[in-house]
Amino acid sequence: MLVPVGSGWSLWDNTDPCMVRLVPVGFSSPCRVRLVPELRVCPPQLPLIRAQLCSLLSVPWVSSGRWGSAVSPTLPSSELSSAARRNPPQVTQPESCRICPGGSMAEQPCLRPPASPAAPNPQAHPRDKWSKKMDFLLSVVGFAVDLGNVWRFPYICYQNGGGAFLIPYTLMAVFGGVPLFYMELALGQFHRTGAIPIWKRICPIFKGIGFAICIIGLYVSFYYNTIIAWALYYFYSSFSGTLPWASCDNPWNTPACTNYFGKSNVTWTNFSRSPAEEFYTRKVLEIQKSGGLYDIGGIRWQLLLCLFLIFTIVYFSLWKGVKTSGKVVWVTATLPYVVLLILLIRGATLPGAWRGVVFYLRPDWGKLLSTEVWVDAAAQIFFSLGPGFGVLLALASYNHFHNNCYRDALVTSAVNCLTSFLSGFVIFTVLGYMAEMRDVEVEDVARDKGPSLLFITYPEAIANMVGSTFFAIIFFLMMITLGLDSTFGGLEAVITAVMDEYPQVLAGRRELFVLGLITVCFLGSLSTLTYGGAYVVKLLEEFGAGCSILAVVLLETIAVSWFYGIQRFSHDVKAMLGFTPGLFWKLCWVAISPALLAFIVISSLLEQPPLTLFEYQYPEWSISVGFLIGASSFICIPLYMVYKLVWTPGSLKQRLAVCIRPEKLLRAPQAEGLGMNPVL
Repeated sequence: MLVPVGSGWSLWDNTDPCMVRLVPVGFSSPCRVRLVPELRVCPPQLPLIRAQLCSLLSVPWVSSGRWGSAVSPTLPSSELSSAARRNPPQVTQPESCRICPGGSMAEQPCLRPPASPAAPNPQAHPRDKWSKKMDFLLSVVGFAVDLGNVWRFPYICYQNGGGAFLIPYTLMAVFGGVPLFYMELALGQFHRTGAIPIWKRICPIFKGIGFAICIIGLYVSFYYNTIIAWALYYFYSSFSGTLPWASCDNPWNTPACTNYFGKSNVTWTNFSRSPAEEFYTRKVLEIQKSGGLYDIGGIRWQLLLCLFLIFTIVYFSLWKGVKTSGKVVWVTATLPYVVLLILLIRGATLPGAWRGVVFYLRPDWGKLLSTEVWVDAAAQIFFSLGPGFGVLLALASYNHFHNNCYRDALVTSAVNCLTSFLSGFVIFTVLGYMAEMRDVEVEDVARDKGPSLLFITYPEAIANMVGSTFFAIIFFLMMITLGLDSTFGGLEAVITAVMDEYPQVLAGRRELFVLGLITVCFLGSLSTLTYGGAYVVKLLEEFGAGCSILAVVLLETIAVSWFYGIQRFSHDVKAMLGFTPGLFWKLCWVAISPALLAFIVISSLLEQPPLTLFEYQYPEWSISVGFLIGASSFICIPLYMVYKLVWTPGSLKQRLAVCIRPEKLLRAPQAEGLGMNPVL
């Protein structure tokens, strides 16, 4: 029986209750249709197939015979999706029939048309999948737990009220960070594509978000891998009987160098410099040879070699996709926890460690009345969990369709936050020990923040421990692995986004594309390897992924919740997990999380403290350059909106309607579970 469904298509309802095929009008027997599934299911699943076929054709369901009441209205062709009208399915004649002159059908074999050369088909290269569930979890944890968990969270915590800071931090995580973390994992797993092409299936006018994410990912790679190269330089320098930053008797030291460990009657002043600080600034960076951003000087060849080794490791970890990176993270994501535990036990046995812990957790309830504390808490949780960088989309896109991404989001978010809290104990037990040795307050020791905390303060304490060489080696090995995990995720986001956007060009050429991307990142990092490279790193850190990434996350949340629709998104989640997200998650996605992000962005733009590094005051023109760097990524979003509206035919109202409607309809969400594939 043929049942019309509109615009020249009918449903073939034959004697087989488990077979459904689409038939062009004019054919009396089913033909194999490109891009339309041939569905073979059991009768109890037929109601599910109704929704699937309607989704594929964008038409209401027409019942026939044994599936429901016999009705056969003919639908106007205008009800078909615009995509279907622009790209009609390609039909090949079935083997059991051919069209005879005069339009009749004859039941005899027919010849297939000769195959013609075609562009590479993306389906010829099936999408990779994680070998094990743990590969995915470790990759997500490795990306979320990075160097910022070790240096940024402890500093922000004690600066904003110690233990009292945990209240706004927890609230921001529950109502902002975790819901967006969950949203990105669900989006990536359902649509199975990268940060650029995914917007065709959500809200095409926001496709510029994907390009902005890739540009931000490049900016981060320009400076973040240089920090890992510094850690590699320290790691190499640690293989010595006496650590080179343990004394003031080196060629790079100055008269201001003061070593107070193991000595009495040593006065520490504001002009004093520790051996670790001079090793970092005058030996590793050689920043004394730079006059600032006006004169950053030449390239440090030692750091150039370190960076080359880092990018070599990154390339051979990513070149084959998740099959290789999923194995590497078993080392890079787990080793830091072993080292953190060792350092925590060692730090807890140091004299004065309790002073640091008390300073870390002592609550200052008055701080909670300050807006800055809440802004810092929200910024920390968003930067720590990492929604908006496209990494979660990319990593989740290699999951199995019915993977429980809800549980994954809760587990990995909790691991990330607990790691930050644990890192605080590791850092502050050592700061308390240093305060005890200097005979000063912990507050005076803990003035360093950012990379200085990892390259000056902590190494200084390690140099004066028993077994200093061992602890230095494992500490900088931990830093390298923490950094590599985040680099894997950041670059995988760019790789997945671009390769999914241009599959005809890049399918089967991943190794070459990854090599080209790594080369671009390496060349873009050269300015950070100069004598004044630390100034460039600071500038990129502040503006390359500051307000711009928060604004991108804000627009992403609005696009999914308001334009794509929270009900449609909830239906997608139910198709994967079997249950609909609760009211709490919907409220967070629609209102609470966007409000928090808007609050952070506005507050960050209104409050711009002076930018300084090593007592160097950044000039005004450099701040302007920083804003241009931040705007260069975000500007992709409005530019693509204009481009999309200009090139879409029709009136302005029609253009807007087309641009906010998903362009590509996925195959039925449950297709994988039923074993259905397109007929080619």
